[in-house]
Amino acid sequence: MRGIFDLDGRREKINKLEKLTSESNFWDDNRRAQKILKEISMHKKWIDKVENVSLELTDFEELLELTNDDEDSAEAKEIRDSLGQIYSDFELMETATLLSGPNDASNAIMTIHPGAGGTESQDWAEMLFRMYNRWCETKGFSVKLLDYIPGDEAGLKSATLEIEGDFAYGYLRSESGVHRLVRISPFDANSRRHTSFVSIYIFPEVDDDINIELNDDDIRVDTYRSSGAGGQHVNKTSSAVRLTHAPSGIVVQCQNERSQLKNKATAMRLLRSRLYQKELEEQRKKHDDRAKSKKKIEWGSQIRSYVFHPYNMVKDHRTNKETSNIQAVMDGGINIFINAFLSDPELAEN
Repeated sequence: MRGIFDLDGRREKINKLEKLTSESNFWDDNRRAQKILKEISMHKKWIDKVENVSLELTDFEELLELTNDDEDSAEAKEIRDSLGQIYSDFELMETATLLSGPNDASNAIMTIHPGAGGTESQDWAEMLFRMYNRWCETKGFSVKLLDYIPGDEAGLKSATLEIEGDFAYGYLRSESGVHRLVRISPFDANSRRHTSFVSIYIFPEVDDDINIELNDDDIRVDTYRSSGAGGQHVNKTSSAVRLTHAPSGIVVQCQNERSQLKNKATAMRLLRSRLYQKELEEQRKKHDDRAKSKKKIEWGSQIRSYVFHPYNMVKDHRTNKETSNIQAVMDGGINIFINAFLSDPELAEN
């Protein structure tokens, strides 16, 4: 186990980083200091997690040996169940070792956009919005809603979320693409079957160390009133900000803060992240002409299908991983798809 997870290498990194914290000017650059402390914490949590699983595994194996004479006893069954859980935890940690990309450790920005289909697609977008929020809860990730435009009758027209947690981008980058839903529409009086599409786009939050050149003359700034069905999505002043980057055509917006200045600062951060991701994709396309994350939101371009009728199935078309437990998936149980993606060397490199 120690060889697989390279605990010695992590301890060495911790020692180097902790030496930096002892420097007299460490807190002169607060953002850099916070970044170093976060990395130290991440390595320490990983070491603790691996060592705890290793100790529990050893203890349970010893206890199981003591119950070999009575394999049907309640104690033996409890131990076997516990070993099964430990093995599952081990598999998750093993998958995490595949997160070695240059941006995998970063926080993630997620955008959700329904395709054609009006209320039906907008409702599907809201369902995915809930699914990803539930998944983040299970991972212990924090979610900050940066922008949310509700649908006319139900669902949402667009949403942007900032997801903060260890390797958030590394896990979620597998979710970029078109997600297809097949179901009997609750909005159809004739109870006909409908197919809907939603585009999910994931990009890493750009670190301050990455230099993204922005010319103010290239950016159009529009302000407007926040919109939504009341509560947290609404205020009475034009504090929401939309930025349009003319050279790239990228548009970002933020409305979660009541302050226009704060919304503009967040929107600028989003724009820098989007431009960085665009540059990464252009570099990638030199080696691969397939622009997978920019496919049109329509039939044939989906990465995953969610079928509610005439049968129950969720299938990822890249890995062929599938499950009939739709409810678990919609409640955030998407690790089986994420793990399958990361375990495929060809997919994980893209």
